[in-house]
Amino acid sequence: MESVQATKQRFGIIGNDLKLNRAVEKAIQVAPTDISVLVTGESGVGKESIPKIIHSLSHRKHGKYIAVNCGAIPEGTIDSELFGHEKGAFTGATQTRNGYFEVADGGTIFLDEVGELPLTTQVRLLRVLENGEFIKVGSSKVQKTDVRIVAATNVNMFEAIKKEKFREDLYYRLSTVEILLPPLRDRKDDIHLLFRKFASDFASKYKMPTIRLADDAVTLLEKYHWSGNIRQLRNIAEQISVLEQNRTISAVTLHGYLPNMGSNLPAVISSGKKESDFSNEREILYKVLFDMKADLNDLKKLTMELMQSGNNQEVQKENEGLIRKIYREDNEEEVRFEEPATPSAEVLQIPSASTLSKDEDKYHFAEEIEEEETLSLHDKELELIKKSLERNRGKRKAAAEELGISERTLYRKIKQYDL
Repeated sequence: MESVQATKQRFGIIGNDLKLNRAVEKAIQVAPTDISVLVTGESGVGKESIPKIIHSLSHRKHGKYIAVNCGAIPEGTIDSELFGHEKGAFTGATQTRNGYFEVADGGTIFLDEVGELPLTTQVRLLRVLENGEFIKVGSSKVQKTDVRIVAATNVNMFEAIKKEKFREDLYYRLSTVEILLPPLRDRKDDIHLLFRKFASDFASKYKMPTIRLADDAVTLLEKYHWSGNIRQLRNIAEQISVLEQNRTISAVTLHGYLPNMGSNLPAVISSGKKESDFSNEREILYKVLFDMKADLNDLKKLTMELMQSGNNQEVQKENEGLIRKIYREDNEEEVRFEEPATPSAEVLQIPSASTLSKDEDKYHFAEEIEEEETLSLHDKELELIKKSLERNRGKRKAAAEELGISERTLYRKIKQYDL
């Protein structure tokens, strides 16, 4: 059996990370068998190297090796690409075509981004894995193939199964052995090693001196997150090799090539208010004004009762305990304030009973005005709550903050108005 170090050297795999070595070791161990293998890991970690190792160290090494990017083939043609089609099977099928599974008979097929396969294609693939049978598009003839399948994906397969985007039975057939390649950020000791290798390759390619990193640049390189992994590191090494005149790269220079690290300055948050903010404040102000209007209407009603009664003293005693409700949201509690004793007729400038009888015609219109003004209060409050809920997509917490009330009060209003 070939050693891990010899295999890495043969396939150009750089690094001494324990997880990386374990992945290569597993590939060497499963290579002589026909076990289906699923290679997992983030995009850009070098998953394509594992199928090549498996094929080269297997008894199929003299057969064909075909790599298929499942995510790059349109859904309407992927069945034809993988399994072939008969002449006239669909518009444009002017001749019979052999698919990858027929061409690679006796060899290995690498299905990259297998998580992107349509569900209908997954059913066909499952049949190939179980008994080696497939049917061309537009044909009824069952054909046999002897192909080893190695698949790779950067998708969380359990999440895809949960969302019914990938068949569970197919997952377990593909992942008889699963090989996980670690992300570059978990291989900190390998980052500078890889960078030096890429810098040397690009120096030879573009016929220029090799770039070197200063100590502070090496530290920055190892601290960076590398969301694009080895592919991103290689891209940055190529950029610096081509663009920089000074072949010794400092941390300051490297800083400018790393995404999301272009500036040390804090993000500037605009303090200016948007037009929508003013609109929200205007609606809240309207609500406050309508609440005040309701209080004023209560006071008008009391005044009318006093003016229409022949005995002001009795009416004053009956209304002495009137409580005016004012809602103030503080720590999500509703607070009530009691109205002091009803103002006297003198304060309210209420005419006496004798004068009232003479001037009562002057006040006949007041009751009609009061009724007209109070009719829109309920509708306006309901309209404000509806608008806020629609704008915040039904999120009560955000709507309550916008209206300037607590979430509990908003919930009570929703129940009250049966929204």
